[in-house]
Amino acid sequence: SSLSKISVIISVNFGSSCNINLRTLCSVNNNNITGEDITAYVFVAALPCSQYAYVEAFLSMETVSWITAHIHAFQFFGGVARMIVPDNLKTGVEKSSRTDPVINRTYQEMAEHYNTTIIPARVRHPKDKASAEGTVGTISTWIIASLRNQQFFSIKELNEAIRKKLTEYNTKPFQKKPGNRLSAFTEEEKFALIPLPASPYELATWKKATVQYDYHISVDKMYYSVPYEYIKQLVDVRITKNLVEIFFKHFRIASHKRLYGKVGQASTIPEHMPDNHKKYIDFNQDLVLEWASKVGPHTLTTVKSILASYKTEKQGLNSCLALMKLADKHSVERVEAACKRALDYTLRPTLKSIQTILKTGQDKLPEANPSVDNTTKNTTSSYGFTRGAAYYGGKNND
Repeated sequence: SSLSKISVIISVNFGSSCNINLRTLCSVNNNNITGEDITAYVFVAALPCSQYAYVEAFLSMETVSWITAHIHAFQFFGGVARMIVPDNLKTGVEKSSRTDPVINRTYQEMAEHYNTTIIPARVRHPKDKASAEGTVGTISTWIIASLRNQQFFSIKELNEAIRKKLTEYNTKPFQKKPGNRLSAFTEEEKFALIPLPASPYELATWKKATVQYDYHISVDKMYYSVPYEYIKQLVDVRITKNLVEIFFKHFRIASHKRLYGKVGQASTIPEHMPDNHKKYIDFNQDLVLEWASKVGPHTLTTVKSILASYKTEKQGLNSCLALMKLADKHSVERVEAACKRALDYTLRPTLKSIQTILKTGQDKLPEANPSVDNTTKNTTSSYGFTRGAAYYGGKNND
């Protein structure tokens, strides 16, 4: 019927900033209130037939607020509309179009979770979301205006006052017909809503990352592995409160429990490692130091220097792993010689200096022999370099 068709649409909108006097508690000189006015934004969701509405204030119109408002609205209504008609807010609609609008990725994902469809209102066509437009005006008069002279010291306190006024608004009798918005919703629209899923949508954020040579990506200074075949590839990362998922060309290639606590932790799945790396599955400082001590004293000193030069253990271990790979490539003897050469230059050698020495072959160059007789060495004086008798004697013999 026409009734059931129209009653499965919900209009949503973020009203412009309201003039409610919201104040925050800030710590200045340990215990002072700054008295700073903070702008609050009012989210309004309204059903078209009954005009039954949900209202909530937020401190921003960012994605987190936008998605959270929708989740709370669905819980308030006890179901989900088959169609959502939002305003063309950048938070929800990345590109407006009459035929092919681009919906924010997180917003679209939320809609799929609730089995609903997003149809943005056309730009400068307020009748596309007349329910929300009309309700925003009414809400502004009924709720916002009545609270304009009150002071609130937190967004929670403000929303408690809004909920009381919202209850009055939804139960206020109609002027030209019996009942109110709540009774109209219960009798005429509630049956047409889609049931809520077993669990609410978990807010996710997306970012891009490049897979490093150690087949890990970095998310908030934590490290998560992907199959090593994707080294150097650009991947999409979906981040929720408890989960980190990695996608390559829309296919999920890895999933990890999100790490918290000390920065630099790593979550590594053994199947992601190449066969010759699986021996490093329990890779830690003890393993590195044990390996270095077997190679030689100069390598051990170099490894300790590398580990101490990084803020996080993970970064230091990555450099040590690279040093171990150099030993596989050039031999442990050359690495030990290169470390010795590097220590002649500096007390704090780095991985890069070892790589340079091995690349240029400096580790193979002969060292000066300190046992050579002084008469064969060039001597110096305050007037510069002078040649000893042995030099001239050798010349005469030629």
